[in-house]
Amino acid sequence: MSYDKVTQAKNGIVIGTKQALKALRENRIHEIVIAEDADSRVTNKVLALAEELHVPVYTVDSMKKLGQACGIDVGAAAVAIKK
Repeated sequence: MSYDKVTQAKNGIVIGTKQALKALRENRIHEIVIAEDADSRVTNKVLALAEELHVPVYTVDSMKKLGQACGIDVGAAAVAIKK
């Protein structure tokens, strides 16, 4: 389900934890998608900030599939869907 959300995001996406953090701080994000197989050290900051800002967080099982849904050839730990 969340892979479809990423693929069909009309307003665009932000790929990667660093970019997602920046976009969250700038209040440009509607929701976050996190890969369950990503290293928690990488995703913890995104999860904490999203919770603090009351941004919904969804999980998917695979970084590789999340990257493919974004149209990239590598895995993605976090993807932010823009407002």
